[in-house]
Amino acid sequence: MSKPKVGVVLFQLGGPDSSQAVEPFLYNLFCDPDIINFPGAFLARKPLARYISSRRAKVVREHYDAIGGRSPIRMLTERQARRLEAALAPDFDVHCWVAMRYWHPMTAAAVAGVRAESLDALVLLPLYPHYSFATTLSSLKEWKRLYRPASGAPNETIVEGFHTHPLYVEALAERIATSLTHFDDPASVHLVFSAHGLPLSLIERGDPYQRQIEETVREVLTLGRWPNPHVLAYQSRVGRQKWLEPSLTHTIERLAREGKKQLLVIPISFVTEHIETLHEINIEARKEALALGVEQFEMMPALGDSPRFIGALADLVRVALNGGAADAKRHH
Repeated sequence: MSKPKVGVVLFQLGGPDSSQAVEPFLYNLFCDPDIINFPGAFLARKPLARYISSRRAKVVREHYDAIGGRSPIRMLTERQARRLEAALAPDFDVHCWVAMRYWHPMTAAAVAGVRAESLDALVLLPLYPHYSFATTLSSLKEWKRLYRPASGAPNETIVEGFHTHPLYVEALAERIATSLTHFDDPASVHLVFSAHGLPLSLIERGDPYQRQIEETVREVLTLGRWPNPHVLAYQSRVGRQKWLEPSLTHTIERLAREGKKQLLVIPISFVTEHIETLHEINIEARKEALALGVEQFEMMPALGDSPRFIGALADLVRVALNGGAADAKRHH
């Protein structure tokens, strides 16, 4: 008996793959109506995106140069895709496509790949553990805009989030436990959970991201049962509008003033390394912390293709295909 032929589309934000790609990547980012939106934005968005991307490109390019000249997110996400295919292979004839929102391979490439196959089922799996209008919704809207199912196309199942999935929480706790072994006295370490920030305007419109981040932190702390003090901060603010607080920068400043000497920063919302972890945390935040008197600064590595995390993704796909996922929606 042949295995069901299943397609899985993994959505991510993407990142520039060369120095020359930085400005067009930023332009694509700031052209997204789920990122830049205000009355009349449909007229001003492209000129504004062109202006912002040209203004920011030089500094952002320097940041990418400091981590090797490109984002590693494509390579790392492709690796996750191949590991997920292997995890599902005993039961399914499966192919995973990567659909990046702002740089290659972009959503259109995944759409073309899906159309070229005769699939029995299709699972849309955004690699954002925490649902947000700016990430999950934006990626799914782009998919819907580009993918028009033909007659006989497979049913789609959408996994909209997995912020409390047991294997995801276990993968985070495992990474934290390993990172704590890098300190001579793990009990003295202050745990700094850091999530990508969002404008407060999105939260006020009902975006569940902040609540889901806080739920993940609670689940991880409950599982790990560490006695360490902890704090949740937000990073990557852009522009003048109000964003989620406290910021990672202000948090590090406060902890250093209070005499904290050992910090472990835990990137709670990132499932692969990219500019926010490799530069913003591991270079900028590290430099700030050490200059303020912190003696040891460590960053928890992102989950990447760790077996537990791939197990979480495989379980999400299996449950979605069986029609029982609490966070999944079926579309015909």
